[in-house]
Amino acid sequence: MKKNIYLVAGIIFVFFVCSTSSFAVDKIGFINLQEIMQNSNAGKKAADDFKKYYDKETQEIKTAEKELKKMKEELDKQGSIMTQSSQKEKESAYQKKLRDYQLLVNDTNEELKKRDQEMTQKLMPGIMKIVRTIAEKEKYTLVIDVATLPIPYFAKENDFSKKVIDEFNKAK
Repeated sequence: MKKNIYLVAGIIFVFFVCSTSSFAVDKIGFINLQEIMQNSNAGKKAADDFKKYYDKETQEIKTAEKELKKMKEELDKQGSIMTQSSQKEKESAYQKKLRDYQLLVNDTNEELKKRDQEMTQKLMPGIMKIVRTIAEKEKYTLVIDVATLPIPYFAKENDFSKKVIDEFNKAK
């Protein structure tokens, strides 16, 4: 009999604990990391540095492209009046220049991707620390980045991206 009372009391206790936790309201927060990175002071500075590098590299590519077009036009214009050996030599030089141009474009694209990733990795720890601090202070149980997940709807009052930007600017 005593065993049954403890069993019933245990079941009631488990039911009580489970039911109160299931009625607890979870507070979900939302951030937009892309917006935070673009609008924070550190993000703007990193974007400016990236743009300067991008513009410099793009100018090099445009210069190489102009040289390549000039070589092709000369080859097309003078091809009929050149000797065969001279034409082969010019075509070979053009092909080499074309390969160099393609390598330059590929290397530049890889370098731009690498710099973008480095910029993101440099900013992320500071942003995540601030997100965690705000989430703990305001008792969010979950924080979702709306920039990476397709979320059809979320309550704008639970978006604390602006707070993160303000705190991140103060920290830097």
